[in-house]
Amino acid sequence: MKFKNILLIDDSDLDNYINNFVVSDMEITDKITIKNSAIDALEFLEINDFPDLIFLDIQMPKMDGFGFLDNFLNFPKEKKEQCKIIMLSSSMDPNDVNRAKKHPHVIDYLNKPLSEESLNEVLYKLKFG
Repeated sequence: MKFKNILLIDDSDLDNYINNFVVSDMEITDKITIKNSAIDALEFLEINDFPDLIFLDIQMPKMDGFGFLDNFLNFPKEKKEQCKIIMLSSSMDPNDVNRAKKHPHVIDYLNKPLSEESLNEVLYKLKFG
């Protein structure tokens, strides 16, 4: 499975480095965009093509991942439908997991750090439902 563009949203440079490394190493996309805040990511989405896949952290300053999801709903339907979101967090709080999984565009909730194994599981779900 190959994606045109993947967007990584995390305030941690180390997590972005790891996520970028894993995604690049698996060669599933030609383009990876990294944003260090939910606000920067929303601004990016307003003026650029939507990615096929977003990896979204929950705990970020100013606006958390759930704030991003709330604002994401304001984008046009045709743009949102082409984009899948995976929550990527260190939080094991069942409330976070349930809240994320109830969002219509969130397809999975993974624990940090991203690994080839967890990414392969997501790719399998995307391919075979």
